[in-house]
Amino acid sequence: MAVPKVKLGPQGLEVSKQGLGCMGMSHKIYGPLKPEAEMIDLIRKAVDSGVTFLDTSDVYGPHTNEVLVGKAIQGIRDKVQLATKFGITIPESGKLSGMAIRGDPAYVRAACEASLKRLQVDYIDLYYQHRVDQSVPIEITVGAMKELVEEGKVKYLGLSEASAEDIRRAHAIHPITAVQLEWSLWTRDIEEEVVPTCRELGIGIVPYSPLGQGFFSGKTVAEEIGDGDFRKTIPKFQGENLERNKVIYEKLCKIAAKKACTPGQLALAWVQHQGDDVVPIPGTTKLQNFEENRASLGVSLSKEDLEGIESVASPGSFQGERVSNTFKTTTWRFSSPPLPQ
Repeated sequence: MAVPKVKLGPQGLEVSKQGLGCMGMSHKIYGPLKPEAEMIDLIRKAVDSGVTFLDTSDVYGPHTNEVLVGKAIQGIRDKVQLATKFGITIPESGKLSGMAIRGDPAYVRAACEASLKRLQVDYIDLYYQHRVDQSVPIEITVGAMKELVEEGKVKYLGLSEASAEDIRRAHAIHPITAVQLEWSLWTRDIEEEVVPTCRELGIGIVPYSPLGQGFFSGKTVAEEIGDGDFRKTIPKFQGENLERNKVIYEKLCKIAAKKACTPGQLALAWVQHQGDDVVPIPGTTKLQNFEENRASLGVSLSKEDLEGIESVASPGSFQGERVSNTFKTTTWRFSSPPLPQ
């Protein structure tokens, strides 16, 4: 089955309807790493199969994921749509407690130059501000990003985990092509304000963790997740929350069986059916999982199917917060400071 192409935003960026999140390939957030050569092979097979929208960030590794992706796309740069991010810094010690968010113009430029070098490319297709700096007006940050577009170093601009207010303010400075946020059957809080704002402005939506950090892939028991895996800290995977969430999962399994697909494919298809402007980026380090994810594009959900899924997995039905440390991923709830008068 061919992978459809869709447009993200009206500025001209066309990507595969499903992307590939590359973070776990060289970032030990999910435990031990796989051999680099194996991950390069996975990326190239993904591109050959039509999944050409690749997602990385300078903070993954840190830095090593961009190096990996850069190696993987050598000789096939013209076939891929490359997205990376800036804005989260980690000290040389590597301790997450020392993480910081930066959006000042000097850092924006330095981060972009460094990413271009690591990726071994002349330009970045989609450049995201990974997290909004709550000490720098969004207009200042996006103004610096706009200069990168004007210089040809970046083609399109994006935001990640941004509030509806910041999306509007950023879009007024330079068109925002896409906003990346966590969106899945068990994380739906963006539907109230952020999704409507993006659609009003014509901005594409790129959901990360569309499989609920693997929950819908079948990893429903916390003990199955190995040591060093950050999911052990996620409230949704713990104690009573997990037990309640497993009940919903079992109901979704029954719906998936009727559709002759896996629960993971059902969950991913649900995200993909949220609109032509929605392009999820499931990540994996296994070819078998990638092929399963890709096959979800062939799962057709009718209005009745979507209503059936909604009846068992409506907003707020899953228990537990999506992260234990709100600094890491929920900064979209807050806005950057206003410009000085």
